[in-house]
Parts: sequence; C-alpha cells; structure tokens
Amino acid sequence: MNVHGNQIKIFAGNGCPRLAKEIADNLGMSLGKIEIGKFSDGECSCHIGETVRGSDVFVVQSTSAPVNDNLMELLVIIDALKRASAGRITAVIPYFGYARQDRKARPRDPITAKLVADLITVAGADRLLTMDLHANQIQGFFNIPVDHLIGIPILGNEIKKQDFFKEAMEKDELITVSPDVGSVARARRMGEKLGTPLAIVDKRRPKANVMEVMNIVGDVRGKVCLIVDDMIDTAGTITQGAKALVEVGGAKKVYACCTHGVLSGPACERLENSYIDKLFMLNTIEPPEGFHLSKLVPLSVAPIFAKGIKSIFSDSPFSVIYDG
Repeated sequence: MNVHGNQIKIFAGNGCPRLAKEIADNLGMSLGKIEIGKFSDGECSCHIGETVRGSDVFVVQSTSAPVNDNLMELLVIIDALKRASAGRITAVIPYFGYARQDRKARPRDPITAKLVADLITVAGADRLLTMDLHANQIQGFFNIPVDHLIGIPILGNEIKKQDFFKEAMEKDELITVSPDVGSVARARRMGEKLGTPLAIVDKRRPKANVMEVMNIVGDVRGKVCLIVDDMIDTAGTITQGAKALVEVGGAKKVYACCTHGVLSGPACERLENSYIDKLFMLNTIEPPEGFHLSKLVPLSVAPIFAKGIKSIFSDSPFSVIYDG
C-alpha cells in the first residue's frame, strides 16, 4: 500500500458529480480532468486528462443507480489512476451500494458486499472514505484502511435549528423513533444528541421491500416523532412506520431523517402521501433530473467529506472532524 501522495487531486465519476464539485469547492480546488464514456457495445471507457504521478488522488463516486454502471466506472477510473503512477488512491464512496448483502440470509446466497470490497481493493484503491455503511462490519471486508463517516451529527445539528423541533424539545414532546430493531443503535445515537427518549416500531417483513407493522414499543401518544434510518429505498418501511405511530401510537406529528435517499420505485409517491411532514436527507445520492419531493429538506455532506480528505492527506485524526 502506498502511504502518501505529494498533492491532492480530486476526480469525479458520473455517480455524484455535483457532490464531487461541492467537495472540491470546499477544499478551494477544481476537479481533475477526466473523460468518461462508453464504447458502442456499452463498455466503460476512461481517460485521465492530466498527470497524477505521485499525487494523493481521491475518486468521488457513489455506487447508486445505475449501480452496476457506477461501480464498473469506479473500478476503471481506479485502474487508470494506478497505471498512471498515482502516489495514493482513495475511493470516496458517499453511498456504498450492495451493502445490504452483507451476510448469507439463506443457503447459497452471495455475500456481495465482500465481493465489491475485494473488487475495489484489487482495482488498486489504497483507502476507502465512505459514510453510514448499512452494516458496520462491512469495514472489516476490506483489506485496506476504511474511514467511516457518520451522518447523525449533520442531521442532528440541522434538526436543532428548526423552530418546530425547538418547541417540541422545550415541551418534552420530541421522541426519536427507530423504524425497526436493526436501526436502534442509530436512533439511540440521535436521541443522545437531541436529549430525547427512544421508541421502536416493531414489524415483520414477509418478503423484501414489503412490511407489516405490528406495534409500537414506547409511548408516543401526543408526541412529535422523529424517525431515524440510514437509507430509504422504496419507502415502505418508513411510511408504514409513520402510519403506525399516528394510527396505533397516537403521535401528534411525524418527521423523518436519513443519510441515503435511494428512493426507488414508488418511494416518492409513498412519501408524498404519508403522515411524514418533512424528510431531512443527506445528498450522498444524486437525484435524477426533474426529481421533486415537496417534503424534502436536503442537507450537504460536502463539508464533512472535504474535512475527511484533508485529514487523510495531512495524517490528522478523524476524531475531531465534526468539531466546529
């Protein structure tokens, strides 16, 4: 593994170009010159348009939809940089796709998160910088250093600024809610930041992306609920959870926040028609052109990723990255 490069260079794939530019702007830099295209048969092509010899290179690419195209593009870019003698290559992946396949849920299932980790490493990445992996143990799937940022501080700081949350906290009406058992640790962390109690939506999922709410663990009657999750895919879990909080638990209002807005299939329609008043969401995944969700409050992760890149380049500790 290479230890260091002599200067920072940032390159963007097609996965999240606007976020990559924001990160570069926060660092007072311009994005590196790169040409990405496709051959007539659909194969990915890449050409680095400037020297990277000896540089500390950061490739910003979320492996969101189209997942396979963006993943392959990332691998090709890393390979091109490696062959151009980059001093060190860090894969900056705000949203790490395939993270939900982190174990064998049934016999003969693949562990695709491990496979993707191996692909990124073999392609030539020396480090990984990412945010809110679906399962923390995925960090151990890599044989290279992983710097794992968390979104709760960004979301929590913004929520504290909102007048309706301030009022709810003053009246001791705000309660943090985990949409399922798997998100309890994340919701508890938010509750500790806001100084609120915790409730849990107990559910059963008969099959993928289909959920049946059973009951609410905790007293939410007359409360302002904040549902905390790492990602929203089809929005079935979070909208059914919001419905249960109001119709079963008697909640007064429901808000939601998440790090990754996958928002596939009927997600936007479900959210618009749900009991959720506002959705606070980080921009780790770039929405398609023409995307509109009236309840959305987008928040940028660019400043945090810029700090992370600075820390990696300067060999500074990540423990102070959220200060200030």
